[in-house]
Amino acid sequence: MVMQITSWSAAWFLPFVLPICAWVTWSDLSAMRIPNKSVLLLTLVFLVIGLFVIPIWPDYPIRLLGLVIMLIVGMVANAIGLMGAGDSKFIAAAAPFVAPGDASLIAYIFGINLLACFITHRVVMRTGLRNMAPEWVSWHRPKKFPMGFSLAATLVIYLGLGIRFGA
Repeated sequence: MVMQITSWSAAWFLPFVLPICAWVTWSDLSAMRIPNKSVLLLTLVFLVIGLFVIPIWPDYPIRLLGLVIMLIVGMVANAIGLMGAGDSKFIAAAAPFVAPGDASLIAYIFGINLLACFITHRVVMRTGLRNMAPEWVSWHRPKKFPMGFSLAATLVIYLGLGIRFGA
């Protein structure tokens, strides 16, 4: 498997993205919200680090266009009730990190990861493990799922794979 993202860019992005994704995961599991500051910080990481690790023309503007497109799609999805606003904003902020040629791969990673995160969340929610963090809001909303858990993990997995299998 060879990915379109370069190993170089994935290796530069991951150390900055990982703590933000951990924050998003923690926040969404504990409070069922993704802080705007985390989304802005993720965007800032791409804007700054991306200047040094992504070819300026044409890749950098194309990836920024991906952010705009995903923000619009996310706003529509949020407006019709398909996902939360934080999820939509996170997807938009994460979009530029994904090389356009890896779009189908990221969808595949997300699909598998979403299932794994959903099952993990539901198992923990129904067992004594939930007592490790009994105040988490996500345990008390069984009809809702903290999608930031899966979205953040998907970005981290993608960048990790990019380091190993990137161009």
